Amino acid sequence: MSARIRFPAGPLHVQPRSRERGVALVITLLLLLLLTAISVAMVLATSTDLLIGGYYRNQRGAFYAADSGVTIVRQEMTNLLLAQAPATFAVGTQPLPASAAANVQSALLSRYGSFTDLNQGAAAQSWPLSFRVLNFTMAPVSSPPQPVVTTVDAAGNPTGYQYTYNYSVSAEGRSRIGEAARIDEVGTLIVNATVTPAAPSQVSFANWGFFVDQQTVCDGGFLVPGTISGPVHTNGGWTFGTTGAYIFTDPVSQSNSRFGFQFTSSNCGCRQSSSPPVSCRNQTINPTFQSGYTVGAPTVELPDNDFSQKRAVLDGLGTDTSPVTPAQMAAKLKRANGTPYPSSGAPGVYLPYTVDPVTGANVFSGGGIYVEGDASVVLTPVGTSGQRFTITRGTVTTTITIDPVANTTTVSEGAVNTVIQGVPMDLMSVPPRPATMLYVQGSITSLRGPAQGQPAIQDGAAITITASSNVRITGDLIYKTPPVTKTADDPCCPGTPPGTPIPGNHNGQVLGIFTATGDIQLDNRQSLPVLEIDASLATISDGGTGGLINVGARIETLNIVGGRIQNRIKNINAATRNVFYDRRFGSGFAPPWFPSTTVSPPGVLSATLTPTTQRLRWVHMNAQ
Repeated sequence: MSARIRFPAGPLHVQPRSRERGVALVITLLLLLLLTAISVAMVLATSTDLLIGGYYRNQRGAFYAADSGVTIVRQEMTNLLLAQAPATFAVGTQPLPASAAANVQSALLSRYGSFTDLNQGAAAQSWPLSFRVLNFTMAPVSSPPQPVVTTVDAAGNPTGYQYTYNYSVSAEGRSRIGEAARIDEVGTLIVNATVTPAAPSQVSFANWGFFVDQQTVCDGGFLVPGTISGPVHTNGGWTFGTTGAYIFTDPVSQSNSRFGFQFTSSNCGCRQSSSPPVSCRNQTINPTFQSGYTVGAPTVELPDNDFSQKRAVLDGLGTDTSPVTPAQMAAKLKRANGTPYPSSGAPGVYLPYTVDPVTGANVFSGGGIYVEGDASVVLTPVGTSGQRFTITRGTVTTTITIDPVANTTTVSEGAVNTVIQGVPMDLMSVPPRPATMLYVQGSITSLRGPAQGQPAIQDGAAITITASSNVRITGDLIYKTPPVTKTADDPCCPGTPPGTPIPGNHNGQVLGIFTATGDIQLDNRQSLPVLEIDASLATISDGGTGGLINVGARIETLNIVGGRIQNRIKNINAATRNVFYDRRFGSGFAPPWFPSTTVSPPGVLSATLTPTTQRLRWVHMNAQ
């Protein structure tokens, strides 16, 4: 059976195509309108977010700038306060001055009173932030009175202080488009100070104007009256007499706990006391201490020997205190003709220099001149920069001229003339400087300048002369340029006392004379009975007996520009003695490789400061 297909009755029905196109167009337009609306909404939303984000970014930037400003001011407040504590201070004073808070307040208002940029480099251009201090106050609290003593030692001296300060700071921060914020902070800064004796330090013995190791109180003798300049110390005790006035211009100290006061009356004898004046039978002894005194001071340690001075000739360092061996000397020293120092030793004049293997030139390699055997020495300035040493041993004379400007050392001995490149150097100095150690293994039988009243020490010449035995000074040893005045009211410095530094005259010229086992002997062989020695003179060693002593004719006037450091006081047989302390020595300047010691300065303290900041109130507000 076959299937049938049925068709509708009537004609075939067809839908019009134009209506379909219209509907599609309407739908498309609706979609476009929807997309446009969404896009506009997105743009508006994005713009709003950017505006809001930018606003808050600027606002937060201003806030962070103000907050950073407060932090900076708080930290600088602490730093500036602590910086006012000196490294050392005297007993009876405090580690922080009373004006410390006022000084901090003035400094911070001046420094941050106008806007200060916080960012650096590219950040300062892309997103600049700045702050300023609108107001800052700082003052010690009124109750209890400041500072508060927190601890004391057995003698009742303060060993601890507490300082409490109130502070307030208002800082304004600004961002790139002028948004501003303000932060106010109020707080307390507490500083605890622990006081201890000043730390020991290395000090040259040239620092003292007058030093005596062995000085017994009330032993029958007493100090010669007069004005004594420069720091003064004895590992014993000072005794004063009634024959004249004593005036000490600088600090005085002694290890003994009492001074001696020697009266002429037998009924009074010698009295001891830790605090002058002392009176007996209408006599009063009252030394004048213009810079104070200390009794019971620590004993100053003395050098054991002169090994470091001898070694300085070889290496320019002088730090090794062990004995110098013949082998070490043989490896370093040569005579003018190039002959090495024999390991068995031999009298003569030697210098440390080597021969360059390429050029054949002589090159200086140490710190000075070594002389084996007794010798006489004459010091003479040459030209504007040379220093000459004329050394005579028996019939042999060696002339050595050291010229730092030409950078040469010239040695003449008989028919031999040797030129050495370079000069002796003090390699311990910072920076290293030209300096000469003349070491004599034996006695210096005569030490002088070229003639009476003529200069012996060149400008810029730094010299220490050391002998293993005695040093005999037979004539003037004078600086070419005087570093200090020798009279009151000098034309250079009206109204000043003797010993005043002369402006412009510190040219590095310095002389030190040292013996660890002998004496420095005065034997004036000049036509006039006047002798001047411009040097720091040291006759000291642990257990030594050396001193400054006159072994020649009586000296009418003895002038010393420098200082005297001795194991013992001996007779110098001078009618008038004038010692002018070279005040350059009080600021760390000293002859090269001069003996030194480690000391704790008497009556000097140091403090360790520990700060603590407490924030009591913090407020953020929009700037007006």
